Amino acid sequence: MELIKAIKKYHPSEDFSMIEKAYKLARSAHENQLRKSGEPYIIHPLAVAQLLAELELDKESIIAGILHDVVEDTAYTIEYITEEFSKEVALLVDGVTKLEKIPYSTDKEEIQAENYRKMFLAMSKDIRVILIKLADRLHNMRTLKYKPEHKQRKTAKETLDIYAPLAHRLGISKFKIELEDLSFRYLHPDAYYDLVEKIARKRGDRIQFVDEIVNDINVEIEKIDIKAEVEGRPKHFFSIYKKMIGQQKTIDQIFDLFAVRAIVESVKDCYGVLGIIHEMYKPIPGRFKDYIAMPKPNMYQSLHTTVIGPEGEPFEMQIRTAEMHRTAEYGIAAHWKYKEGKTTGNIKQREEQKLNWLRQILEWQRDMSDNKEFLDILKSDLDVFADQVYAFTPSGDVINLPAGSTPIDFAYHIHSAVGNKMVGARVNGKIVTFDYKIKNGDRIEIVTSQNSRGPSRDWLSIIKSSQARSKINQWFRKEFKEENILRGKELIEKYTKNKGIVLSDITKPELTQIVQRKYGFKDWDAVCAAVGHGGLKEGQVVNRLYEEYKKKHEKSLEKPTDDIIKEVVDPTLEPAKKQSKSGIMVKGVEDLAVRFSKCCNPVPGDEIVGFITRGRGVSIHRTDCTNVINLSEIERHRLIEAEWQSLGEKQTSRLYQVEIQIIGSNKVGLLVDVSKVLTEEKIPVKSLNARSIKGDKSIFNVTMEINGVSQLNKLTKKLRAIQGVEEIIRANN
Repeated sequence: MELIKAIKKYHPSEDFSMIEKAYKLARSAHENQLRKSGEPYIIHPLAVAQLLAELELDKESIIAGILHDVVEDTAYTIEYITEEFSKEVALLVDGVTKLEKIPYSTDKEEIQAENYRKMFLAMSKDIRVILIKLADRLHNMRTLKYKPEHKQRKTAKETLDIYAPLAHRLGISKFKIELEDLSFRYLHPDAYYDLVEKIARKRGDRIQFVDEIVNDINVEIEKIDIKAEVEGRPKHFFSIYKKMIGQQKTIDQIFDLFAVRAIVESVKDCYGVLGIIHEMYKPIPGRFKDYIAMPKPNMYQSLHTTVIGPEGEPFEMQIRTAEMHRTAEYGIAAHWKYKEGKTTGNIKQREEQKLNWLRQILEWQRDMSDNKEFLDILKSDLDVFADQVYAFTPSGDVINLPAGSTPIDFAYHIHSAVGNKMVGARVNGKIVTFDYKIKNGDRIEIVTSQNSRGPSRDWLSIIKSSQARSKINQWFRKEFKEENILRGKELIEKYTKNKGIVLSDITKPELTQIVQRKYGFKDWDAVCAAVGHGGLKEGQVVNRLYEEYKKKHEKSLEKPTDDIIKEVVDPTLEPAKKQSKSGIMVKGVEDLAVRFSKCCNPVPGDEIVGFITRGRGVSIHRTDCTNVINLSEIERHRLIEAEWQSLGEKQTSRLYQVEIQIIGSNKVGLLVDVSKVLTEEKIPVKSLNARSIKGDKSIFNVTMEINGVSQLNKLTKKLRAIQGVEEIIRANN
């Protein structure tokens, strides 16, 4: 009945049958469910609907608010909601419900990022989805005390990072202020309660101070015949805390704990009252902000000025019309486009402007495959501590950008083509560098050229806005696709090598297709290109592939080594007789197909170990091979004992490839001396590369064939005896 009463205040209709029907369905569906507080669960959806009614939303939103948990937590389906109510209500319920239905993953940050992607996608289809979600979050924050402490902190952090800034971006200060204060209370309880106590002590004095100012202002305003409602209001705790942190001040050094607000009838009256205030009190230079002429990105409008009060203490004065005040409190819900179809063209245009930031987020999130990077940039873009700067185009248009933005950010805000062709910038008529930090009021002109080669990768380290970052990355993707593919493959190969993962094992089509679908790429080359230009991290791709590989093979990996040999060694593979007689015995088995790993080139006399591959027999590695050392615990199941079997003359007649590196002084004739020793020892040399390095040194890389460690040791001893040779290293990877 309280809900119906609240709706009747702004909705003249007498037909509330569908709302009552939704209530009965929700009460029945949640009948046996209790909240953490012990209350019946139906209390929560009713409270959410009540909050939506405070925003004066339409009936469909109210119904969806009542039903928002029904599909997720009970047996009712979206199809049933469509049939019983309407497709519109079902889409709203589905939009909120889908936010929580996330595929299982061990990476919680990845889950969170996917969740936000879905949320923004749902918002783009119908902004009422996020309004319901904000109301849901606000009531959950109000009852957060019933949850365990670690969950309180997690929910509060998420609220402060995402939901409070979203409420701010939508202009709903009514929700934003409470979400911030509640988050502050659970994230920093000591600071919160200390602040509450200190402000409470000052409250009496401050109220008297503000009441005197309000009375004085009312007297002066009446003289010029302007109708105004003047009131004092305390600033909310989180805004005071932000000021203390940002300005490194104590509570005793913060004077404007209260603000005075005047609400008038017209814009003309706003400036009239401003004149009176500046006549009565001395304004502080640099503290006047005209958000009427230049609204905030969320379309907030008001005049702000900080002046010196009668006792020498500063206070902030806000002046706005009743319409501006309503917009400040309710944001996008103030002129709801679904309300009875009464929205005018001008208001509709303003509401569309308010959602420009959402379109930008949707645009760059489509181009960003790395979920963690998306999450980082999203938090940065919504940062509640972040300030904004405004600058002017040559034609006088106002551009809002994050504080710290550069002319590059400005150029890409105008258009991607302007940014891509940018060769310079003028600020207030003077040429500036690309890393110039834009200041409030700067007039910026971007210099472009058709001969420009496009953006530089260095720009990515100096830009501030996510929009510019997305556009620059997009350009590199298109311009250097082939190079990106090659670079991506190299990065993936290097990462697998460092992790001791066999690349060919994890890049089978059935595995790569899973990754392609996961990140929305049409083929494997597209995945590699994304890695190459930095849009996707190689570790993210390899780890995902490896997870899928483990899922497919975890059963076989747990089996005894003998069983693995039977399954993974191709029975049709006829062991090459030369290899089988090469002197390798694998766990007591002779004539098993073996191959010598090229990463460490084992030779007779080295300590060795076998690694069971799929269909290619056993690869032999030195025990000190980095690929073996870095094997994961699961892959270690594939290691098998191996040793050299003495075959007398047959063994010594076979040659094995090995590589050594000789480091010495850069003296004339050193190469001749090295070649002479190799010739005397009758060593077949496959390749020899020499180069000089810093410090007047030289390096020789020699690839040769020997019959075992004893011959290698003998050769190494003779090479070390050469004057000028300082060190000999056997290559391993």
